[in-house]
Amino acid sequence: MLLPDCTLFPHGGLPLHIFEPRYRAMLKDALEGDCFFAVARLAGDETPRPAECIAAVGTIGLIRASHEQPDGTSQLLLHGVMRVRFTEWHDDRPYPFASIEPVISLFTPDHQAQAAMKTLRGAVEDAIRPLPEEVREGVFSLLDRADGPELMTDIICQQFVHEPNLRQSLLETESVGARIPVICQYLHEASRAAGHDGD
Repeated sequence: MLLPDCTLFPHGGLPLHIFEPRYRAMLKDALEGDCFFAVARLAGDETPRPAECIAAVGTIGLIRASHEQPDGTSQLLLHGVMRVRFTEWHDDRPYPFASIEPVISLFTPDHQAQAAMKTLRGAVEDAIRPLPEEVREGVFSLLDRADGPELMTDIICQQFVHEPNLRQSLLETESVGARIPVICQYLHEASRAAGHDGD
């Protein structure tokens, strides 16, 4: 599914309203199959040459819930599962259809994983310090689900990074270690812009 300025991260949720005939056909095929489809960021206007207008990396997601409306449209929730790279686009379906390969994210060296997670958590703590306690507790509960830097970076990107180009860049960055300073810098700048940098 091609969406302008939309980037879904693994473990994130994306509510969708399916109304275009081509995506209604896509949803039907997905529900009759394995309940998976991928989301790709559309950069600019859609053209007959997908490789020219679609980001090379997207996210395959699992349909967690789908409700068809009386008019044939559907409301659904897609849960991000894994980064994928679109390797070849095909024209034999009424909707965008591509061959894909998984993009595996790993953090190395492993012995620095806990320190990396502490750094990320600290950056989030600084950014949300002015928020009500119940909101902060909800955020920390979300972060506590992460068992490694891979998952924690994706949770933070999904929830806190709002700039579309940066979201896509972070999705495409395979090295988890390379994502961390970018995320921390973004959170610090967002906190300063809001006037609560804690200095």
